[in-house]
Amino acid sequence: MSVRERIAAIQREILSGAVTPDHARQWLMSLTALLGKVHDEQRIADHEYKLVLLECLQEGAANRAKIRAEVTTQYQRAREAKDTADLVIEMIRSCKVFTRSLDEEMRLSR
Repeated sequence: MSVRERIAAIQREILSGAVTPDHARQWLMSLTALLGKVHDEQRIADHEYKLVLLECLQEGAANRAKIRAEVTTQYQRAREAKDTADLVIEMIRSCKVFTRSLDEEMRLSR
């Protein structure tokens, strides 16, 4: 299972609404571990896109070069990597808020 597939599986589970404290903690650990892999992919994809952009810049005006570079598969890959990183960070934040609220509820119920 790829990193994106694992993230999508966690996202589907969260969207289903069946979130338990154990699941939230497990997802938090998994997402945090996967974030490093996502950042690695983001770094590689961004580098490949910058190489394409550099080639396009050598061919002409900067504004046209940027447009040409943004229609390549390298740009699409870089964008997907960035969006995946953003998604993982938001999912981590959500899991943290959920677990903190549970901890607070437990503390107040004592």
